[in-house]
Amino acid sequence: MFSIEQIQAAHSKVKSGADFPSYIKEIKEIGVTLYETYVIDGHTDFHGADDFKATIPAKYEALEICDTLKLETFKKELAAHQQGKTDYLTFI
Repeated sequence: MFSIEQIQAAHSKVKSGADFPSYIKEIKEIGVTLYETYVIDGHTDFHGADDFKATIPAKYEALEICDTLKLETFKKELAAHQQGKTDYLTFI
C-alpha cells in the first residue's frame, strides 16, 4: 500500500492547478483509488484496495463555508486556478 510520505512527495511537485493532472496520475500509480479533501480544514482521506485508508491531518484552521453557491464566480475562479493563476488557499 501507499504511504503518507509517498503522497506528500507527489504533492510537493504541485506548484499550481496546472500541475494537478500529473499529481493525480502519480498517486493512482501508487495505489490511491479515491481521495476526499475537506475544504473546511484541508484534511484528506486517501483510500486504496482492501479498505486501506491513510489520512493527512488538517492543514489550517476550520473555515466558515458559505451556504449559497455563486456558480458563475466559482467557474471563473476554478478556471483561473487550473491555469495556475492562484494557489490552493486562494482558490478555496
